[in-house]
Amino acid sequence: MSDTTTSLQQGLFSAADSLRSKMDANQYKNYLLGTVFYKYLSDHMLYYVLELLTDQSDGTLEQAQEVYEENSNEQDLIDELKMSLGYVIEPEYTYNSILKAVNDHSFQVKQLGDAFNKLASSDQDFEGLFDDYDLYSKSLGSTAQKRTDTIANIIQAIGKIELVKTPGDSLGDAYEYLISQFASESGKKAGEFYTPQQVSQLLTRLTLVGKDYTDGMAVYDPAMGSGSLLLNFKKYVPNHDRITYYGQEINTSTYNLAKMNMILHNIDQANRHLRNGDTLDEDWPAEEVNNFDAVVMNPPYSLKWSANKGFLDDPRFSPYGVLPPKSKADYAFLLHGLYHLKHSGAMSIVLPHGVLFRGAAEGKIRQKLLENGSIDAVIGLPANLFYSTSIPTVIIVLKKDKQDRDVLFIDASKDFEKVKTQNKLREEDINRILDTYAKRTDVEKYAHKASYDEIKENDFNLNIPRYVDTFEEEPPVDVQKVASDMQAIKNEEAQVTDEIKQAMDELVGTDEEAQKVLDQLKDIL
Repeated sequence: MSDTTTSLQQGLFSAADSLRSKMDANQYKNYLLGTVFYKYLSDHMLYYVLELLTDQSDGTLEQAQEVYEENSNEQDLIDELKMSLGYVIEPEYTYNSILKAVNDHSFQVKQLGDAFNKLASSDQDFEGLFDDYDLYSKSLGSTAQKRTDTIANIIQAIGKIELVKTPGDSLGDAYEYLISQFASESGKKAGEFYTPQQVSQLLTRLTLVGKDYTDGMAVYDPAMGSGSLLLNFKKYVPNHDRITYYGQEINTSTYNLAKMNMILHNIDQANRHLRNGDTLDEDWPAEEVNNFDAVVMNPPYSLKWSANKGFLDDPRFSPYGVLPPKSKADYAFLLHGLYHLKHSGAMSIVLPHGVLFRGAAEGKIRQKLLENGSIDAVIGLPANLFYSTSIPTVIIVLKKDKQDRDVLFIDASKDFEKVKTQNKLREEDINRILDTYAKRTDVEKYAHKASYDEIKENDFNLNIPRYVDTFEEEPPVDVQKVASDMQAIKNEEAQVTDEIKQAMDELVGTDEEAQKVLDQLKDIL
């Protein structure tokens, strides 16, 4: 990680200090991330104006603001900004202007509210992005002035940070860091918007083993959260500007977070197709490209869903003859993702262990998947990896173009590093899983490639201990040594007792009562 990214992370996270005492992380993330996002858009526009009108690339925001104010009535400039950036922020609503108002004590929260509203109405890409930024929330302060002061403190703290002139993906990475920190502080509330980065890396890289996407690829996450899982493809695919991202998220706040995350990672609008909707109740994408090279997912575990009988005619579920139970949508998410997977692609999904052995409808679906050769690997992960749950989970890798029906089982549940209260996959743990997955050979007490017949003999139960024996025998007990150690302890005890007795014999009570107590102690010994 670069020094620039590290300092950005530290600066951004320290800016949350004025909010930590007022509300929990799940609330104040909306204020901090929204402010960062608006400042980035505003500063990016000002620097662009400076380059357009003065050919300067090293000027300050104050200089850029001055140039912009002098030329803001020029229609050619406005048209150029709309065409190149897709948005225009009027001079009085730039972050620089708002920060100036804060510094000269003329700031009113309405100025920031108007700025958000104007940007949101200028382009549908920004519509609704600031809906969670409640400028009048009593969590910010009990009076209007206190609320104004809190917002002003945030603006000042973020105003000190350079967000635009950073190398590569420094800003995007720092933003990702903020999201992870909020997830850590939010605990169980974080499950809806964040998958730990190490798990995201593993899910992404599993779909890329043996693949070459130099010419481009389409990736899909039907439960995308903040979009961090999708964005990992940018790190591992050559020519990452040729990646097209598709993602859907049911929670509107989290969906907005994903849009901001994509924009701050410089993903072109043409390359991102995000939707706020219910993945299971309404299939998407339906009319657009729906065959993806990679599908990745960390859906909510054992979620209730409608399981309406009409879904038996839905092409996502109809080949299996039954629907996942209403009380557990795990297989509904899996089948949705598999349906949208390209024949030559790969899918990886994190689910609870119950999907490996539960019976009834889930058992029938699992059997059909195994008969089709769709399940490529089952990878057991350590417990307590996620902020939202401490249960152990499993990654299932699926494909449509397998030439056999073998399944590789990996038990990686014991490979992790404990960091505070969370377990964390290390780089060597991820690499060991990927190397074993690529080789598809048995590794004692770690991995086993099971044939279809072997799985059939186990009644299509995929519980990992049935295939990977990790039992460690206790070393034999040396009874003679134990007896010898016990005798040595007895001898040492007798010696200590004798020494205490000798010391007690030399003691004399200072009066009759003290002597009586002393004699009682001697009797005990």
